[in-house]
Amino acid sequence: MDAPKAGYAFEYLIETLNDSSHKKFFDISKLGGTKYDVLPYSIRVLLEAAVRNCDGFLMKKEDVMNILDWKTKQSNVEVPFFPARVLLQDFTGIPAMVDFAAMREAVKTLGGDPKKVHPACPTDLTVDHSLQIDFSKCAIQNAPNPGGGDLQKAGKLSPLKVQPKKLPCRGQTTCRGSCDSGELGRNSGTFSSQIENTPILCPFHLQPVPEPETVLKNQEVEFGRNRERLQFFKWSSRVFKNVAVIPPGTGMAHQVNLEYLSRVVFEEKDLLFPDSVVGTDSHITMVNGLGILGWGVGGIETEAVMLGLPVSLTLPEVVGCELTGSSNPFVTSIDVVLGITKHLRQVGVAGKFVEFFGSGVSQLSIVDRTTIANMCPEYGAILSFFPVDNVTLKHLEHTGFSKAKLESMETYLKAVKLFRNDQNSSGKPEYSQVIQINLNSIVPSVSGPKRPQDRVAVTDMKSDFQACLNEKVGFKGFQIAAEKQKDIVSIHYEGSEYKLSHGSVVIAAVISCTNNCNPSVMLAAGLLAKKAVEAGLRVKPYIRTSLSPGSGMVTHYLSSSGVLPYLSKLGFEIVGYGCSTCVGNTAPLSEAVLNAVKQGDLVTCGILSGNKNFEGRLCDCVRANYLASPPLVVAYAIAGTVNIDFQTEPLGTDPTGKNIYLHDIWPSREEVHRVEEEHVILSMFKALKDKIEMGNKRWNSLEAPDSVLFPWDLKSTYIRCPSFFDKLTKEPVALQAIENAHVLLYLGDSVTTDHISPAGSIARNSAAAKYLTNRGLTPREFNSYGARRGNDAVMTRGTFANIKLFNKFIGKPAPKTIHFPSGQTLDVFEAAELYQKEGIPLIILAGKKYGSGNSRDWAAKGPYLLGVKAVLAESYEKIHKDHLIGIGIAPLQFLPGENADSLGLSGRETFSLTFPEELSPGITLNIQTSTGKVFSVIASFEDDVEITLYKHGGLLNFVARKFS
Repeated sequence: MDAPKAGYAFEYLIETLNDSSHKKFFDISKLGGTKYDVLPYSIRVLLEAAVRNCDGFLMKKEDVMNILDWKTKQSNVEVPFFPARVLLQDFTGIPAMVDFAAMREAVKTLGGDPKKVHPACPTDLTVDHSLQIDFSKCAIQNAPNPGGGDLQKAGKLSPLKVQPKKLPCRGQTTCRGSCDSGELGRNSGTFSSQIENTPILCPFHLQPVPEPETVLKNQEVEFGRNRERLQFFKWSSRVFKNVAVIPPGTGMAHQVNLEYLSRVVFEEKDLLFPDSVVGTDSHITMVNGLGILGWGVGGIETEAVMLGLPVSLTLPEVVGCELTGSSNPFVTSIDVVLGITKHLRQVGVAGKFVEFFGSGVSQLSIVDRTTIANMCPEYGAILSFFPVDNVTLKHLEHTGFSKAKLESMETYLKAVKLFRNDQNSSGKPEYSQVIQINLNSIVPSVSGPKRPQDRVAVTDMKSDFQACLNEKVGFKGFQIAAEKQKDIVSIHYEGSEYKLSHGSVVIAAVISCTNNCNPSVMLAAGLLAKKAVEAGLRVKPYIRTSLSPGSGMVTHYLSSSGVLPYLSKLGFEIVGYGCSTCVGNTAPLSEAVLNAVKQGDLVTCGILSGNKNFEGRLCDCVRANYLASPPLVVAYAIAGTVNIDFQTEPLGTDPTGKNIYLHDIWPSREEVHRVEEEHVILSMFKALKDKIEMGNKRWNSLEAPDSVLFPWDLKSTYIRCPSFFDKLTKEPVALQAIENAHVLLYLGDSVTTDHISPAGSIARNSAAAKYLTNRGLTPREFNSYGARRGNDAVMTRGTFANIKLFNKFIGKPAPKTIHFPSGQTLDVFEAAELYQKEGIPLIILAGKKYGSGNSRDWAAKGPYLLGVKAVLAESYEKIHKDHLIGIGIAPLQFLPGENADSLGLSGRETFSLTFPEELSPGITLNIQTSTGKVFSVIASFEDDVEITLYKHGGLLNFVARKFS
């Protein structure tokens, strides 16, 4: 049973990192000579994993050679891939861990040691990826309590809640007396709506304050609702090696993956190898920005990796994206990210790897790279890979990697040619296709004046605004008579005289929301403000300026980087943390401004860094509203008008009368990146590390067992020992014939995993609802199938429960079928249950592309537990076919050109099939029906591994026997 030791075929490639080190690695750069040197970096990572895991069974030498010959084999061969680790989020993690717990029971029953059952690779599980919001600011403030949202008076507080206390004033000019979190929640909406993974700070005093009421209330309800799951997760983290649970209240899977779990280079028993990851989240691709190969897969693939099997993928095409040129000085990180994303979407990279190279890559910060990589779903690529380079190492230094770790990492990556270097002209990768993006072609832009989709290049702003004045009233036009377009109205404000005209800015709001939560653009605004103040520039006092950070962390890094006082000096004072200007919550304009606008019928402007700017949204007297990046908001506020050409016209003058242009005070991208790394990244990662390692009061005090076997609660409707191992024997039995099987469902073409797998809410008249009702639950307590994925009884009842399922036996969409021995029309589960009681095996008849759509583990597990022994279809979605084999269901396929109709099958017959002692890939088998018809089908096994798994009754049984 035992396979040869992994890597045995390539032991000759193992080398020591350097003379003084005990660390070793597979020097894959010596494999294949020039073939290796022209491989894309991402393919080199696949190759290293293949070499290291080559055992002659799951990973064959032929697979290694196929990857090495990527140039000729791409898109033509399937290759296995062993990722270094797995990342699970809560909903998809629960069935995988339940299966491992059940496997311990099975191994003990077979006489083995259950303590040996552990995931085969490091597995991280984030508990709070999915958050159900039961309380928000409005819900608390409108709750029927004496305080109407006052934290001091709000009903009975949980004993675990931190009571708000007053913080002493430190003499700030904006001081409003003692800092009281309840007072701030009422006055500014600051804390009662903030959900943040970092220390919460008082915006006026920059001191930590108690957690907001909404966070505490939501966490309390989440703990109550999910206590069973949380206790199970805590048990899992205690008894299974390789399993780490990220406690609740920490963050989403992909964010924690990037900020805390990433190793970049693994070190395991003194062996170095590249970090790589698969997980049950589409945003796993974010880590490709750190040079870590990773992408999202389905729950059953992830579980297979945990069980020691590889992920299978078609050797992909790799599109090389060459970044050249230098970005426009006024371009922000957001401009660059969106520009590159738009270009990739237009080119068409769906189903391919994208890899970035060229001199322009070094201009992208890690935040830029991970954002681009994270947007893979937007342009359809499997992943977007940025090889490790000096920018990566600098970032890792700020995230807490030790100097020794970074040195060995750099030495290793350079030794195996996985370190990107612009100066290295030899051994440049070759790609399936190369596309070029000149960063200089990405121009800064704003959106407006009435709709967010109407983008205007900043260089064209003056001419475009002039055109808007001329155009008829419509999506862009204001139809101002030519003779009135130069009108000027004087106003007196705070003892001084100012002039307003068409294009004058009267509202300027820096808002950290949507994509402007990127630290670089907020820091750019702060640095620009600093340089403006130092140059003697000011914002005219009649302009309504405001600064609304999206969280206390934004305030924290604006303060720690030293730019907050300069923003304040220009009038950009912190007003709070909720939605403000962009939803029309602007303070009233002064009477002087309002009268001037009315007198001159002026088209005045609001400019903000939000995401909505419909006409009149900010203020009914402000007709032109533009969306812009935060630094451009500050720039236009200083200029006092949008009717300006920044390239040729100054923002103002310094005290000596010298003209100051925007390019004089605009911070360089290098300057912004440096401040970002030093003041944002470091503090963010430290806060996250502390939060993960310290946990929180509820998680730390949560009681959980530490027994070798999980103590299943027979009354639980969330966690249940599944029945996959009920008939497990120590040795696999000979393949059993399928005799006189009835057809459970007769389906057509393109039956998706959504039709098969339980998903969404639990319908009140469903089989799952009846099960839960019988256990004393009310419909309000049903929760969803996703929340109950740890209970196979619920999930089995939810299989084929989709109301859009079209079963030819029924003739209309409905989750029903016919139980032929009795002639009854029943729910699919109820019919399957009757068949099982009668000892009758089941099959499914289907058309083309059975199992298409997203990968879903219960689309295979559910039919297996319903008693389905085989599926007979015209064709399959390959991933789903693999899942059927992995659970122990035979994937049978009609011969080319044949189907149920052409063979005259009604589905009401019974079917019998015998397997030969020696199965082989693609073997033809004969099926006999109760009507006497005999026809041939293909057993759709592709290799010896699939046949081995099927003979064992599926992957779970195969692994359980290995542990026994």
